[in-house]
Formats: sequence, structure tokens, C-alpha cells
Amino acid sequence: MLRLTEIKLPLHHQDEMAELKAIILAKLAITEGDLHHFTVFKRGIDARKKSDIQLIYTLDLDVANEQQLLQQFAKNPHVSPSPDTRYKFVAQAPATLTERPVVVGLGPCGLFAGLLLAQMGFKPIILERGKAVRERTKDTFGFWRGQELNTESNVQYGEGGAGTFSDGKLYSQIKDPKHYGRKVLTEFVTAGAPEEIMYVSKPHIGTFKLVSMVEKMRANIIALGGEIRFSSRVDHIHIEDKQLTGITLNNGERLNCRHLVLAVGHSARDTFQMLYDAGVYIEAKPFSVGFRIEHEQSMIDSCRWGPNAGNPILGAADYKLVHHCKNGRTVYSFCMCPGGTVVAAASETGGVVTNGMSQYSRHERNANSAIVVGIHPEQDYPGHPLAGIELQRKLEQAAFHLGGADYHAPAQLIGDFLKGSSSADLGAVQPSYTPGIKLTDLSALLPDYATAAIREAIPAFEKQIRGFAKADGLLTAVETRTSSPICIKRGADLQSLNVKGLYPAGEGAGYAGGILSAAIDGIRVAEALALQMLQQP
Repeated sequence: MLRLTEIKLPLHHQDEMAELKAIILAKLAITEGDLHHFTVFKRGIDARKKSDIQLIYTLDLDVANEQQLLQQFAKNPHVSPSPDTRYKFVAQAPATLTERPVVVGLGPCGLFAGLLLAQMGFKPIILERGKAVRERTKDTFGFWRGQELNTESNVQYGEGGAGTFSDGKLYSQIKDPKHYGRKVLTEFVTAGAPEEIMYVSKPHIGTFKLVSMVEKMRANIIALGGEIRFSSRVDHIHIEDKQLTGITLNNGERLNCRHLVLAVGHSARDTFQMLYDAGVYIEAKPFSVGFRIEHEQSMIDSCRWGPNAGNPILGAADYKLVHHCKNGRTVYSFCMCPGGTVVAAASETGGVVTNGMSQYSRHERNANSAIVVGIHPEQDYPGHPLAGIELQRKLEQAAFHLGGADYHAPAQLIGDFLKGSSSADLGAVQPSYTPGIKLTDLSALLPDYATAAIREAIPAFEKQIRGFAKADGLLTAVETRTSSPICIKRGADLQSLNVKGLYPAGEGAGYAGGILSAAIDGIRVAEALALQMLQQP
């Protein structure tokens, strides 16, 4: 296969495939008979000139005389051999293998670790403290409608992980030399995701599509010999001579195992405490705190797409913003959700946590994003590996009481926050958060340095997106679960530094940030675990 890059079409083209074909023939100076087949590998958007937005393609071609063309265009950086992105299994379990690996957590990382192990014949046992995805969805939506919080079945806990109630973003900035991301997207398409996630530049799925996909992937794991247990929390880990020997579940059952993938997500605070108490080596790591910000999506579309706002190819516009403040802090947008809602993401009683979610259509009225400040253990929560968790709790509990102690979230208009005055009335931006908000003054909720940094950053972001600092935009508190506050350190073999057989993985362990990177880490860890199992007598 031959790869062509930087192939451009105007946004307002007529017949995508016919026009791309004509460009291929002209660029390579070949006949139609020489071009056997071509596919779109990637399609991006160049919106630097809003009046003339261009689509940028990477194409893979099956052509006659491929080697001759490679020699002819040897000095052209946009013509090259297509890399082989097909996934290749590193191991296959022998039929005589009696030991079964255990995977703890059924978010993206645990899901793909379990799937890979099942596909390689290792018949994993997968433990999830929460419920199956449809039952979990009922509990989560029930909480949003004002019902009681289920601390074991919510936005954070349950099949599919925290990413189930998000924008469903499927892109990442991590390096991926082995094309594991392609494996992830291929499995998602097999499970029912839209084919377009294979080639659009910023693919996403949305909550409702993720639910059915996760169910199909679970069925696949079971069909391959895997076992999945819900409402199964790990309450104790057994270690002898620095070797994992087993775990005890919340029902008192002990499972003997010597190989375990720990993919518990970034909110499993009780599990982190249990691991620390058992002697597993853990370090504090940086994370970020702040607010959710909401604007009307039409304003964001107009700023990003200009006269092309509303074009179905472009869809709802997103943004990515960073500002380095005078006090040394960095403020940035995180988990931006076009056409989405701000959601209640608490997993502990007496705390308010916000997050963002979009459906596949992204048709809701508002755009929302976290606007957060980076914080660091040495500077902001020194002294203990789990100190970041206590800082999160402190902020979440303060937000709970500021919002009225009934899971309403405290909120403030942007203009009032910048002036330092309490809000009394809403403007054009209507809040999307349920159960509801309470207008108040957020000035004292975050540490002073964070409040000052966000007050400096919002007017700076106005220079990139006109209307970002608009007075009646809305801030909702508090955003604390941007990433794990701890890192369960692992070595080059992907095992814990001091417990052999324990494979910390994904967001909770500090090795991923988002659905795609977590899934990729699950693949990496599954491969390492499988190879290690085959090496043992």
C-alpha cells in the first residue's frame, strides 16, 4: 500500500471520493486503471481561514507499480509506504494452562486488558465493584433526577468506567508506535461504533452508543472463556515475599492469583488506601482543580467556524486553551464537551463533583469545559502519598455545603466571579447541571492561588474565543477528578516496583488520561502479563 498525505478538499465539495480519486491520479500521474483501490485513513480540518475551511486527508492506496512510484517520489515527503497498523498478538495461552489472570476494574483499561487476555486464550476473571452498564445508567440518571446517590454505582463506578458518562473522546496525544490505538478503534467499530471513528481527526462516541458497545464487548469476552463479576470490590490484597498471592473480595471470598491487572480508575480512593496499607509503593502526583464553564454552543461555533458554523461536516465546535499565569500557575481547558451537559459525578456522600458529557449528536444548547489549575504535591499537598485525595475531598465537601448540602452545585456568573461579587440571577446561559445549581460566590472555594489564576486566565481566553469572558457565562463547581492524584509506580516490565504479579494500569494508577490512552495501556499491560505467565514453569 502507498500513503499520500496533505491531500486537500474544500469544505463545500460535491463528491468526496470522486474528487479525491481525481487528485490521486493527477498527483501521481497515473491512469485510472493503475489505481486499484483507496481508503481514507485520516481526515482533519484546517480552519485557520474561516472563510475557506479545508479538509486535509491521509489516503492509503493500492496501486500498480508501487515500488516504481516510491522511487519516482522518493524526495516527496507526502508519498511513502503505508505502515502496517494491523494488530499482532504477542502470545497464545496453551491448552494446559490452569492459572487464570485477574483484572480489577471494567473501565476502558480493564475492558481492553480483559479482552486481549481473552483473545489470547487466558480466560481472565474480571472484577467490577459497580453494576453492569445498563443498571449503572439507571442509578446514575436517577441520582441526577434527585434520587439518592449510590456510592457503588455512579459516574465513577461501574461497567464502562467514568468515560461512559463523558463526551466519549477517542483521541490522545500519547505516542503509539505499535498502533494500539488502531486496535482499540477497530474493536469499537466491531462492537457497533460508527465507522467514521476510524478516520475523523477527533473521533467521539457519546454515552448512549458506548452503553451498547460495552455490552457487546463484555459478551465477546465471556464467549472467549472470560468471567465477569459485578458488585465485586477488592477489599484486601495478599502479598508474600513481595509476590502477589491473592485477593479478598467484599463478600469475604478469597481468590488465589499471582497475576493481576489493577485498572480501578482515578476515583477508587478506598482501594488506594487499602493498597497503601498493604505496602504497595505509591507516590503522590500532580492533578488539577477548578470549575466547569458553560457558554452557548452557537457562540463557540461562530468563533471557530465563522460563516461555516452549522455545517454538518464540522459539527459542534470545540476548543483547547492554555494560559500561563503571573503567579506561576497554568490554567487550561480540559474535557471540553461540545453541545453537552455538566453532570453530577460524585462517588462519595457529602461531596459535589462536576464533569462534562455529550451524546454522539452533540445537539445540546450549551458547550462546557473544565477550566482548571495545575497543582503539585511538593508545593500544594506535601507530606503523604495520599494527601491529594484529602485535598480533593476537602474541596468536594466544601462545594456540597456551598450548594446547599443537597447535591445542588454552587455556581456563579463569569462576570460576577471576575468582579468578586455573588451572583443572584442567571443570564442567557441556562445551567445544564442536574439535580440543579445554587447561585453564590465561588471566590473562596478554591485555594487563593487557583482563584487568582482562573480570574487571570478567563480574560486571556477571551482573546482566542470572543465571548469567552461574557458576563452571563456560567461557572459550576467543583472539578477535582481531572486525573488520579496518585501514581502506583511500575517498572519496565509494567509490574509494581515492589509487588511482583501486580500490574498497575490506566488512569487510576497514573498511566493514562482518557478513554483511548487507558485502553491502550490496558493492551500493553495485558501483553506484558501474558508473556510473563508463559515464562513461568
